[in-house]
Amino acid sequence: MDHYNIQKYGIHTTGSVYRNIPAGSLIEKALIKKEGRLSRAGCLCVHTGERTGRSPKDKYVVDTPAVHDRIAWGKVNQSISREQFDQVYQAIVQHFKDKDLYIFDGYAGANPKYSYGFRIINEKASQNLFISNLLIKPTPRELQHFQEDYLVLVAPDCHIDASVGLNSDVAVIIDYEKQIVLIAGTGYSGEIKKSIFCVMNYMLPQRNVFTMHCSANIGEDGNTALFFGLSGTGKTTLSTDPHRKLIGDDEHGWSRTSVFNFEGGCYAKCINLSKKNEPDIWEAVRFGALAENVSLFEDTRIIDFDDDSITENTRVGYPLNFIKNIEPSGMGPIPKTIFFLAADAFGVLPPISKLDMNSAVYHFVSGYTSKLAGTENGVSEPQATFSTCFGEPFLPMDPLLYAKQFQKRMTKAGSNVFLVNTGWVGGSYGVGRRIPLKYTRAMIEAAINGELDYVSYEVDPFFNLNIPLFCPGVPTELLNPRTTWVSKDAYDLTAQKLVEMFQENFKQYHHFPEAIIHAGPGGKVNNTF
Repeated sequence: MDHYNIQKYGIHTTGSVYRNIPAGSLIEKALIKKEGRLSRAGCLCVHTGERTGRSPKDKYVVDTPAVHDRIAWGKVNQSISREQFDQVYQAIVQHFKDKDLYIFDGYAGANPKYSYGFRIINEKASQNLFISNLLIKPTPRELQHFQEDYLVLVAPDCHIDASVGLNSDVAVIIDYEKQIVLIAGTGYSGEIKKSIFCVMNYMLPQRNVFTMHCSANIGEDGNTALFFGLSGTGKTTLSTDPHRKLIGDDEHGWSRTSVFNFEGGCYAKCINLSKKNEPDIWEAVRFGALAENVSLFEDTRIIDFDDDSITENTRVGYPLNFIKNIEPSGMGPIPKTIFFLAADAFGVLPPISKLDMNSAVYHFVSGYTSKLAGTENGVSEPQATFSTCFGEPFLPMDPLLYAKQFQKRMTKAGSNVFLVNTGWVGGSYGVGRRIPLKYTRAMIEAAINGELDYVSYEVDPFFNLNIPLFCPGVPTELLNPRTTWVSKDAYDLTAQKLVEMFQENFKQYHHFPEAIIHAGPGGKVNNTF
C-alpha cells in the first residue's frame, strides 16, 4: 500500500492515504463520512465544533537555543518545551493509526524565489479541501519532485491530555527548528492557514522580505494597492473589485521589486454576504468551496448568510480562480497606494484620512480596529483593540522588526497612505450605523485614482488626521465624523477616550523618534496637504 512515505514521520495507519486528490473526490469522501452537507450551489458546508475562531491562548512556539533569541516571547508566542512538543506529536501519531489520511503538498509564496513547500496531513477530507484551496497548487511536474520545507499535522478530533501541561485540550504548536506545525483539538481551518502565515513571517524577514497581513489588487495601469487590516475590517471585500485584478486577499510579501501573494485561495468572512454588495465572493460560494459554520434553509439547501446562531465568524474558503478578475501570477509591482482599514466601533474616526510618512508608521505600528464578535474564540461583543502591524498574533519576531521594514519599503516606494474607517458613523456601535459599503468603495477608488491628491484637507483636532473636504461620490457631511453625531459633546468625549487609548498603547514604543510619536492622536498638529 502506497502511503507516500509518511512512515518517515513515524506515522503508520491501517486506513487509506490520499495525496493531492481532486476537490470532487475530497467532497465525496467528506459527505460519505458525514463531515458536512452540500448547499444548493454545491458548496461543502461544515461545522467546526466548539472552536469557531482562532484559539490564541492555545498557540505555542517550541523554545530551543537555535530560535530562542529570534522569538518575541509573551502572550502571542507562548513557549513550550521540546518534551511537550514530542508528547503532542506522539498523541497525534497515535490518533492517526486507524484513520484515513489526506495529504496536500503545496506552496506558499507566488514569487518562486521566496516560495516554501508545505506538506499538510489531515484526518478530515473537508480540511484537506480547505488547504488545497488556500495553498498554491503544484504542477504535475512540481508534484512529482515535491519536497516539503515544513510538515503540518492536523488532527481536530485529537484532544490533548491535561498531563501535557497545556492551557486546554487544544494545541497549535510551531517548531521552527524542526520545521513542523501541530494542530490538535480544533476543527477551525483558519488555524492551518494562520500557522503557515506565522512560518512565512519567520522565514522571509530574514531574507529581507517585508511580510504583510493585507490584501492586494492591481489596476490595468499597473497600480498596486494594499489593504491592511484585521479580520472583519474589509480586506477581502474591498480588494475584490470588478475593475481591478485581485492579487490576493490576506497575506503578502513585499520584496525589493514586487508584491506577491502567499496563497492560492481566499478565506472570506461571509456573515451577511449579499450578491448585491459582494457579487464576486457570492459567485465563489459554489462546488469546490468550503463554508464553515453557516446554516442552510432546510427546504431549499440555500445558505442563510444572515444567520449568526453558530458564530458571526462564518467563513468560506475557495480557490483564487473562483474569482473572475484575478492576477494569475499572484504578483504585482511595488504599491502606489496603501490603505489601513479600521472598523471603528466608537464611530469617531474619519471615513478616510491621508497620512504622511510619520503618521503612517504610527498607525501601522498601532494597528487599531475593533475586534468583531466571533473572530476569536470567546469574543461575543466588539472590542477596541490594537494589534501591532495589523497582525500581531501572527508575528513570531519582534514587531519593531516588521515596522522598520515597512518604513523602509514605504519610504523608498513613495506610496500614498490612507487610514480608512469601515466601522461606524453617527454614534458608537449600537447607536450609530455602519458606513455604507458603496461610500467606502468610492473613497478607495478616489484614493487609488489620485483624485484625493488635488483636494483641500482639514486637520482633525483629536486624531491629528488630514480629512479631505471633498471626495467624489461621497456626501460631504459624512467625511467629518463629528458632523454625523447628534450630540457634539458626546462625540468629543468619545473621541478623547479613544485618543487616550491610542496614547496609552503607544507608550510601549517610547523609544521611537519623537516625530512618529507626535504624529499620532493628541500629538502636534500635522500640516494639511
